[in-house]
Amino acid sequence: QVQLVESGGGVVQAGGSLRLSCVVSRYTFSLNVIGWYRQAPGKQRELVAAISIGGSTNYADSVKGRFTISRDNAKTTVYLQMNSLKAEDTAVYYCNAGNSYSLSLPGNYWGQGTQVTVSS
Repeated sequence: QVQLVESGGGVVQAGGSLRLSCVVSRYTFSLNVIGWYRQAPGKQRELVAAISIGGSTNYADSVKGRFTISRDNAKTTVYLQMNSLKAEDTAVYYCNAGNSYSLSLPGNYWGQGTQVTVSS
């Protein structure tokens, strides 16, 4: 059974930090890639970061050096630590999972999304 539940969104001032969590089912955690995508108003959904079952990672250029994706096997949870947040990071953040062999392409499964708002 595929299950992805995001949490951790909220309102934060520019320069602040947030940590998003995506709790997934054991089956979902066994899929090749789990990632975070975001969609701002009027914009297309875009990749933020992804991590493979082996621990390889991929980041959007706009978040490199500021965001870190990680996975906790015991908790079947994928985290997105977001530091030095900017107003342009404001978006709905979605957890995504699938058996893609690419860290740049989304899988078939999506969570419900969590809102991140960065005030300047």
